[in-house]
Amino acid sequence: MRRRTPPPPAPLPQRDGVDPVRVRLPYGGAWATVREHLVERLTGAGPGTVEGMFHAGLIVGADGLAVAPDAPYEPGMFVWFHRELPAEVPVPFPVEVVHRDAHIVVADKPHFLATTPRGTHVTETALARLRRELGIPALTAAHRLDRLTAGLVLFTVRPEERGAYQNLFRDRRVHKEYEAVAPYDPALVLPRTVRSRIVKERGVQAAREVEGEPNAETHVELAGHRSGLGRYRLLPATGQTHQLRVHLNSLGVPILGDPLYPEVTGPVPADDFRQPLQLLARRLEFTDPVTGVEHTFVSERVLHAWTS
Repeated sequence: MRRRTPPPPAPLPQRDGVDPVRVRLPYGGAWATVREHLVERLTGAGPGTVEGMFHAGLIVGADGLAVAPDAPYEPGMFVWFHRELPAEVPVPFPVEVVHRDAHIVVADKPHFLATTPRGTHVTETALARLRRELGIPALTAAHRLDRLTAGLVLFTVRPEERGAYQNLFRDRRVHKEYEAVAPYDPALVLPRTVRSRIVKERGVQAAREVEGEPNAETHVELAGHRSGLGRYRLLPATGQTHQLRVHLNSLGVPILGDPLYPEVTGPVPADDFRQPLQLLARRLEFTDPVTGVEHTFVSERVLHAWTS
């Protein structure tokens, strides 16, 4: 078995808080040059884009020097470049820093802001913003919230410590509490624990529940109700994609402002921030795996469907 060579450090600096793209040339294939492989691999970049990047010297090797358009293909070689990104609509809400020390940053993320760069949301993400605003280029996310969900997110300052904090979530050693506003159903018996099997297929917007061994568990409590609305306290034991949204929908009380459950609605314009999903990551509690400190963090954000 061929041993994987660890990637060298990126020779390009971040741009607007976003890392350069790193590509490792695969073993096998019949490409004569690096350019031939990248033209075939990066078909979404558009005709002539990759050739233009080569001629402009924008694709570099581990030494930071531009890779020539006729450079021979070398299996296992790493190259880097920055994507040319279209302008993103600014999300007009701040990322509040709840806690910062030498090891972690805990941020209170607003609705509509993605946690990390992905798809069409790159510079307008909590990670990119915090890297720029705090001056911490090495900042990384230990977990993620959906773009439409607001609340607490844990980031790590030192790359070598990231795994220890990620393992907290993997091993279910983080106590997480969420809050949601959804219709009130007096016939719904609460509290209760919902267990089901949730699958999320690549390219499909909504997740769904299927038969089989449960992989998702949420404890649901009613914290209050008025005017036909309920305020729900959600305690997830697992972290499947859209788990809380799926489970409340399965109980017949879909979260207000949800564009996917119970039905996928038409796309919302990128600059329309009027109806945020009424879901908030309210509380995080864990023992710091590096310092041993017992942490408890609480979001100060409010769900306006309940307070207005």
